[in-house]
Amino acid sequence: MDLRDYLHAVRKRWWLVLLAVAAAAGVAALVTALTPARYATSTTFFVTTASQGVSDAYQGDLFSQQRVKSYTDLLTSDRLARAVAGRGDHGLTSAEVQARVSAKAVPGTVLLRSTVTDRDGERSRAVAEAVASEFTALVEELETPPGKSTSSVKVAVVSGPTLQSTPVAPQPLRNYTVALLVGLVIGAAAAVLRDILDTTVRGAESLRDVTPAPLLGTIPFDVTARQSPLIVADQRRSVRAEALRQLRTNLQFVDVDRAARSIVVTSSVPDEGKSATAANLAIMFAEGGRRVLLVEADMRRPRVAEYLGLEGAIGLSNVLAGQADIDDVLQRWGRLDLWVLASGALPPNPSELLGSQALVDLLDRMRERFDIVIIDTPPLLPVTDAAVATVRADGALVVVRCGRTTRPQVATAVRALAAVDARLLGFVLNMTPPARNEDYYYQSHGPEALPRLDRPDVAGPPAARSTGQTSDATAPVRSAR
Repeated sequence: MDLRDYLHAVRKRWWLVLLAVAAAAGVAALVTALTPARYATSTTFFVTTASQGVSDAYQGDLFSQQRVKSYTDLLTSDRLARAVAGRGDHGLTSAEVQARVSAKAVPGTVLLRSTVTDRDGERSRAVAEAVASEFTALVEELETPPGKSTSSVKVAVVSGPTLQSTPVAPQPLRNYTVALLVGLVIGAAAAVLRDILDTTVRGAESLRDVTPAPLLGTIPFDVTARQSPLIVADQRRSVRAEALRQLRTNLQFVDVDRAARSIVVTSSVPDEGKSATAANLAIMFAEGGRRVLLVEADMRRPRVAEYLGLEGAIGLSNVLAGQADIDDVLQRWGRLDLWVLASGALPPNPSELLGSQALVDLLDRMRERFDIVIIDTPPLLPVTDAAVATVRADGALVVVRCGRTTRPQVATAVRALAAVDARLLGFVLNMTPPARNEDYYYQSHGPEALPRLDRPDVAGPPAARSTGQTSDATAPVRSAR
């Protein structure tokens, strides 16, 4: 991945960054609220030595700077803490005093700064005053050579003790700034890591990594598709409808030497939109003037008849079992030349029925009577029905749900078709994120730009007899699952 890929991953999963920043801000707010206020009193000491002349002054300055480094440890020593605690005017033990005192040498100078931090500001100042007094006395004691009465080093208080008026802790601005930076880093890292570990199919490149089979169409996500899965009425002018028309065109030219007239529509796993795609593709072919048969061969979880508002209690399973004649169970849908063979009674052995000679004979008959046969089948991974049916048909069209179906699932589906030497026509990427300007053309033109659905009736298939159960193309359908 290059920098552009990283930025794209962060932009695509911006909500992860926002969530991480919000979580970090929450932690910062909690830490700020739970941290008790602390006040600091600072004192600055000046360390010097007695000197004569310029040379002695220079040597004394170097000596003082070296001493300052040692005095930082002396300020936090047990000895000084015991001396301060012995004064008894602040109520602290030597350990408590030692925990409250810190020291720091000012680089390049002979200045030494001590800080006493406490929850009580007045006690902080009292301890600082005691530290200043006891420290100067302790240095004088330690730096006085044996047999001498004066110390070679002098420590003087040049500033303080000064109590700061505002607490030094907590520091909300610092806490929230750190939280913002940490949240941004964690969120960006999580977004990039998720993008790296994401195995879902999100575009043509993902499919090309799995199989050389072509991507024949992309169907954009439509919030109304769950309630209105079919391309009827106003949906005929939608971007989804145009995407299905493009899919119809690509299927006609996928292999001009071996035109596919019987097409299995399947998917890798459930809930990828295969049944709605099969039904809409059949509508698109019929809208283009073709005589179309839509076969509901998913005899496990049939949805086509439900989408189309047709009777599904009798159909394919009854025909394959020899219980009914095909012409007795075909149903005309709307005013298009579209006929539907519902699934019928759910059998205990769908795979055996789809692999029977009866299906081969039925498809041969249907190819003679219809221009296009669309066959909706169960997903490839849970059961073998789709692979078995594809062997009997001219090829399979595999529906892949964008952002949900994984590349390993697609690869397994491809291997399932290859294992039975079935023909894979290509893929359809379903529920892709729509582009911002996709709706321009179809919202700017009236229905006259598209062929009308309510044209006069066309002749039915030769030797076909309708059951009389006709569904209006504009009739409401039940919600897709």
